[in-house]
Amino acid sequence: MPKLKTHKGTAKRFRLTKNGKVMRMNAGRTHLRRRKKSSKKSDFRHAVPTTVKYIVKQVKQTAGQAVQD
Repeated sequence: MPKLKTHKGTAKRFRLTKNGKVMRMNAGRTHLRRRKKSSKKSDFRHAVPTTVKYIVKQVKQTAGQAVQD
């Protein structure tokens, strides 16, 4: 059986921590930034964990080794 190819879109959007959490960036960072509060804009700079179980499973399958780097 051949190796599975890495899904590059998933590899760019998600990162895996040492404990196995899938981290992602919040959406809406670049759109209409002038009217957002500075505290909200600073919240966009930090990754948040993805808690939806089927998404976590899907990310780990499709991204493979690329997510773990």
